[in-house]
Amino acid sequence: MTLLMFLNYTMSATSVLGALLPALDSLFSTQGIMVMLLVAYAGAMWMFLSSAPKVHTIMVSDLQIAKEFYEGLLNLPVADVPLHYYYNYEQSLGAASLDPLYLSATPAPSALTSTMGGSEGLWYQLKKNTQLHVISGATYGHKNRQRHVCFDRECLETLLLRVQSRRLRFKVRSKKPINFLVKDIEERVIEMAEVAN
Repeated sequence: MTLLMFLNYTMSATSVLGALLPALDSLFSTQGIMVMLLVAYAGAMWMFLSSAPKVHTIMVSDLQIAKEFYEGLLNLPVADVPLHYYYNYEQSLGAASLDPLYLSATPAPSALTSTMGGSEGLWYQLKKNTQLHVISGATYGHKNRQRHVCFDRECLETLLLRVQSRRLRFKVRSKKPINFLVKDIEERVIEMAEVAN
């Protein structure tokens, strides 16, 4: 009787294994492996992009003066360039909708931009998972004011709070779109302006 039970068990295990083989065969086929690789790639990209910091970009008239302002007066810590910016992610952002009034026709070459390579500009940690990317390209304002322009209202509101907490002299000129003036150490007036979309 024991031998008969063993044979029945073996035959049922073989039939179960035989039923699973076609499913395993299709899973490990070329097409099945490609699907598994695509799913793994999608999961890795989702993890990569969901952990990437939010980046606000500000265009300035002069990078050296901006560096003195953001590092010296606002005391923002220098940040590493986020990995997703190595792939020119910022090039796809709405640069076509930028008002030409804020752009310089011939941006002044700067030693800071030429040494930075593909990740031009300055990088600062604004909040825990938020960075500030400062690039050149804005025109000078009225009376040769330094102009810092940004598409993101949240960024400028955060900077205004930072200016207030550092007890710097400032004047809010407009709340929508946000526009305020602040003086730096050299008593230069810096205009912080939101570009309305």
